[in-house]
Amino acid sequence: MTAKERAERRFAEIESDLYGISRWMYEHPELAFEERDTSARLVEFLRGQGFDVEYPAYGMDTAFAARAGSSGPEVVICCEMDALPEVGHACGHNIIATAAAGAGVALAPLADELGFRVTVLGTPAEEMYGGKVDLIEAGAFSGAAAAMMIHPSPRDVVDPNFLAVAHVDVEFFGKESHAAFAPQLGLNALDAAVQAYVNISTLRQALYPTDKVHGVITYGGGAPNVIPAYTAMSWYVRAPSKDRLDELYAKVVACFEAAATATGCTFEMKERGHIYTDLVSDPLMAELFAANAAALGRPMGRGADEDPGAAGSTDMGNVSHEVPSIHPMLDIHSLPAVNHQKEFAAHTVTPSGERAIRDGALAMAWTVIDIAEGDRWADLTPPR
Repeated sequence: MTAKERAERRFAEIESDLYGISRWMYEHPELAFEERDTSARLVEFLRGQGFDVEYPAYGMDTAFAARAGSSGPEVVICCEMDALPEVGHACGHNIIATAAAGAGVALAPLADELGFRVTVLGTPAEEMYGGKVDLIEAGAFSGAAAAMMIHPSPRDVVDPNFLAVAHVDVEFFGKESHAAFAPQLGLNALDAAVQAYVNISTLRQALYPTDKVHGVITYGGGAPNVIPAYTAMSWYVRAPSKDRLDELYAKVVACFEAAATATGCTFEMKERGHIYTDLVSDPLMAELFAANAAALGRPMGRGADEDPGAAGSTDMGNVSHEVPSIHPMLDIHSLPAVNHQKEFAAHTVTPSGERAIRDGALAMAWTVIDIAEGDRWADLTPPR
């Protein structure tokens, strides 16, 4: 029996358990840095499969590191866990987490024989704060030979485009007054927020198709007859590289400054979480993953064939600038539903969602086996 067949047989032994965990996560979504029950359940499962588990890990309450293998190059399989406000697991982190655990379990019996180590790394807060950046800074990826994860999607893409992103909260401060009796005595912070929104809308005509700026007013005032003295907004600024993000970010800040000047208000900005970088897919791992996915009946598209404007962001991008990485997207046949919609979340617990867990786990495991059996660790491309 080949190593890949043994990995598939080992996965089959825990396949139904993974589907149960995925459904449990769907029914019990937890937000960024609040994944306490989720991380505990995943840790319990991995310990039960014989992993040496550090939990909590790297100074983060909901992070964990489940390790197998005693020597050789380390492969880190990232296990995202957090859900979104209101729409739950509408980005499919229940699939990501269980596929990561499944790949780890499939690989663990082969690690010492093939001379590698595998770590299933519980990575909190991808959706909002960038927990993987905290893990990078804490040394979770230090010395790793490779990192990988999969992500559910409405399409199959082995090397997707992901943009760099900055998350920023903005507050405007004015002066309240009676909106009818003495509006001239007020400084309207809502006017400042609205003007900032209009300024950015005007800026869009000068943006590249791959630039993205989008935001919401999170507080606009308390009563119609009171000039608002305080308003708040939340914005995401995205670009195809960190250098371009820096250029675009400065233009967005100028939009806030101009709005404050025009209305006589002041403003404050605060970045939320970490800046995410663009994603760099390792060519060898992408090639191997695509071949393994095809062997499972899932042919993969390429990022170069995508609409360049159809791209989100992930803190896995930061990992890819530290360690050779891949982040393939797996189709769960959700269309017309797409990521971050409740209907997409519902598709994660359908047979198509379960197939993504299986295909993702096995394609990742088989990719590691290909590298180890061919001793191709030196062929991985070091990050720039």
